[in-house]
Amino acid sequence: MGRACLNVLSFPVSGHGGFRKRKHDTFPHSQRRDGKDVNSSSPVMVAFKAFQQELDARHDKYERLVKLSRDITVESKRIIFLLHRITSAPDMEEVLAESEVKLDAVRQKILQVARELLGEEMHQFHRAITAGLQEYVEAVSFQHFIKTRSLISMDEINKQLVFTPEENGKENQTPSPDAQDKEPGPWRLRITPVDYLLGVADLTGELMRMCINSVGNGDIDTPFEVSQFLRQVYDGFSFIGNTGPYEVSKKLYTLKQSLAKVENACYALRVRGSEIPKHMLADVFSAKTEMMDQEEGIS
Repeated sequence: MGRACLNVLSFPVSGHGGFRKRKHDTFPHSQRRDGKDVNSSSPVMVAFKAFQQELDARHDKYERLVKLSRDITVESKRIIFLLHRITSAPDMEEVLAESEVKLDAVRQKILQVARELLGEEMHQFHRAITAGLQEYVEAVSFQHFIKTRSLISMDEINKQLVFTPEENGKENQTPSPDAQDKEPGPWRLRITPVDYLLGVADLTGELMRMCINSVGNGDIDTPFEVSQFLRQVYDGFSFIGNTGPYEVSKKLYTLKQSLAKVENACYALRVRGSEIPKHMLADVFSAKTEMMDQEEGIS
């Protein structure tokens, strides 16, 4: 034991109390020992050059997908704003026809995404396109609810995202540089269950706004239809609970808020609908909605 301590204490130290530097510690790292340049034709350098090209191509593809996702998001939001005019438009079919044309334009953007992902693993690029796909699901499901008062299924949405070479507008699409050598069509893009659930969760907020707007225009039936539909959607999300993705459980709280506002509107219609003039109903519900928001903010 004492001999081991003496060996440690006898280790050579510098004058400042630290350990002495070894000879190789003072060797300048920036200077090459052999003084020769690296052979660029060596197998290692060739392999790393191939890795560099592959990573650069992957990063370029990712940036293109992000840009397409932003375009899909913007166009889908415009469709949602257009569909909100249903409550005040004199001709509902005209608004629905216009929304269908705009949805076809959005699908052309999704066609470009499908061509970019041809032969690729979608989940590697899912983060780049998920925001646009969620907004598209919200727009499509909103239109479907206005038409049928029901929820569109994920399979029905995916059927609309199968593109053939004869698809309209194909000639105007510019393929990506790394997709030119791949076989032409059919192109397919599948909405993931997470994208579908998050899009439906966002739909509930739009239905709540539609409910308030319809009351202001004297439509008394829509709030009760929306209320029943939102209860069914909320029950479905409640079955998922904490077993689903984090984003789904996070939006469940917002869904519950939208349901509560619609139910309060229906309650006021049943109890005080005959007392309040129709042109003042929207103001009353808007005031109640603001009061609920303030109470939730305080709590």
